Amino acid sequence: MIDLQGFGNQFLLGASMTMQLAAGALVLGLVLGLIGAAGKLSKSKIANALAGTYTTLIRGLPELLIVLIIYYGTAGMLTQIAGWFGHDEYVELSPYAAGVTALGITFGSYATEVFRGAIQAIPKGQIEAAHAMGMGSYMTFFRIILPQVWRIALPGLGNLFLVLLKDTALVSLIGLDELMRKTSVAISNTREPFTFYLVAAFIYLALTILTMTFMNFAERRANRGFVRAGS
Repeated sequence: MIDLQGFGNQFLLGASMTMQLAAGALVLGLVLGLIGAAGKLSKSKIANALAGTYTTLIRGLPELLIVLIIYYGTAGMLTQIAGWFGHDEYVELSPYAAGVTALGITFGSYATEVFRGAIQAIPKGQIEAAHAMGMGSYMTFFRIILPQVWRIALPGLGNLFLVLLKDTALVSLIGLDELMRKTSVAISNTREPFTFYLVAAFIYLALTILTMTFMNFAERRANRGFVRAGS
């Protein structure tokens, strides 16, 4: 039995913060991914260029660098904006907000391509039929395209979320008390790095298994009643 030397509760708190961080980044990333996919598939050259620049730029930078830029780089901008409204105090994002923003932006850049591929996989005849029935673009998107996009995109999004879950460890460098930072604190007090890194590894593995189990359930539910072509 591994002796956690009183740090068991701290590990639970760290794991909870890790999941909160991942969940927040997931929500932001899904929104950005849908917007990015819409931009890439848009007939507007400006929207297409903006979406392309977003995905190319973000996917070309290390996640750690994005975290540091968001956390340290936005402080000056926020302070300046606050000054315009008569506030002279120094303003910065909290480590949690910076982590959610940075990881969400990164997730969104990859989710853009997943959503784009999913939208393109939907038969164009369905969209044409929706328009023939009098549905506008927005109704067609929400009633015809979006429900099918989730079914097609779920496997890819699940894989991206597993990567996101592990990338939360990067936010420990800006002071967020997630799992890796709690692990570092425990090691600095006990001088037993192998023991506590092993505990952290098991917790990450447990979170991964839970996520995979949920994703498998979500995929089965999304495909419920779906008749594959040729069956």
